[in-house]
Amino acid sequence: VQLQASGGGLVQPGGSLRLSCAVSGNILDYNAIGWFRQAPGKEREGVSCISNRDVAGSIYYLDSVKGRFTISRDNGKNTVYLQMNSLKPEDTAVYYCAARRGPSSGSYYVYDYWGQGTLVTVSS
Repeated sequence: VQLQASGGGLVQPGGSLRLSCAVSGNILDYNAIGWFRQAPGKEREGVSCISNRDVAGSIYYLDSVKGRFTISRDNGKNTVYLQMNSLKPEDTAVYYCAARRGPSSGSYYVYDYWGQGTLVTVSS
């Protein structure tokens, strides 16, 4: 499987960006798609993830992005999106998308398939 992340860029504090993760093949082969980020000198962390099962608890958000970020998936387009609003300088990082066949999880080390990152820079 290949995952292609896109949509990063430079944005001012308070601005918005939408990241896209295009999955090759059938996205439904992977139960969970997640977004992760890694800032310089910091460990990679789970930002948000979504299951292909529309049940309670199928979406996870990092506490610091709740209310600002929204994850969604379009199975017809084999794409997962991360809408990021009210961006803050501390959101600056390389953002990665990843997939796994197992249950949805915010832990990066359980994901098997990774795309290249897209850089998000929040600065005035």
